[in-house]
Amino acid sequence: MDNFEGIIEFVSVAESQGFSASAKQLGCSTSHVSRQISKLEKRLGCALFARTTRLVSLTPIGLNYYHQCRDLVTGLHQANEQVTTQQLTLVGTLRISAAGTFAEQQVAPALMQFALLHPELSIEIDFNSRNVNLVEDGIDFAIRYGKLEDSGLVARKLQAHPMMAVASKGYIEQYGEPKNPNSLKNHSCIIANNDHWLFEHDGQPQNIKVQGRWKSNNAHAVVNACEHGLGIAYMPQHNFLPSVERGDLVSVLKDYWHSDSHSWVVYQNRRFLPMRARMAIDYLVENLSKP
Repeated sequence: MDNFEGIIEFVSVAESQGFSASAKQLGCSTSHVSRQISKLEKRLGCALFARTTRLVSLTPIGLNYYHQCRDLVTGLHQANEQVTTQQLTLVGTLRISAAGTFAEQQVAPALMQFALLHPELSIEIDFNSRNVNLVEDGIDFAIRYGKLEDSGLVARKLQAHPMMAVASKGYIEQYGEPKNPNSLKNHSCIIANNDHWLFEHDGQPQNIKVQGRWKSNNAHAVVNACEHGLGIAYMPQHNFLPSVERGDLVSVLKDYWHSDSHSWVVYQNRRFLPMRARMAIDYLVENLSKP
């Protein structure tokens, strides 16, 4: 049995590319992971990792060894999960990163229902707009919006979010209504996530750089600023509909709104994902894939 000691830690370090990240994944100390790897390397009589002050990478021998060990560890995890699945009990802590109105109004309530179905499961949601590192921050999955970067993560589509441009009646009376996206260069715009707004017309995209006096990554603050007449705002429709229905805001540039924006659930591209994360992701996709 001594021959298997350190294998799980080795595979974890290889996949997370760091001792600290591996320790977070395994729920142990960094020193424990380091000791296990050192014992394994001593037992095998070779170096499995090349270590620098900032990077941990597999040696050629370590890479070959990883390919063999990965299947062993995956098989062990899957065997354990099958037993747990048969008991229909999810335990442990599910950690999610999310931000925005959609996450607050739809993702969080859906996860509350999921928690009620699994009373022994703990859920932690970090509402932060920063682009977290799932491995280093110990996040099971994240909710993201818009165009995704090629990060190597697995992405599953949750819901479409057509865009909408709005302004207050007072702003339009004072500064006029923009006739097309290019005319936004002469207007004050309320900036949410970025200062490049994507429109479309006759199937052709139009990317417009805007500027203004108010910028916030909080949708509620953007809506309030727009209602106070600070400029034109452009976000997914669901943020503005209550204000439009009350008459506090009016739509502009309707013929140019971009319709192909989506929210996503993203997670690590690895063969083994904890069952609690897999089931939660499937639950969100099933319940939130339609408006």
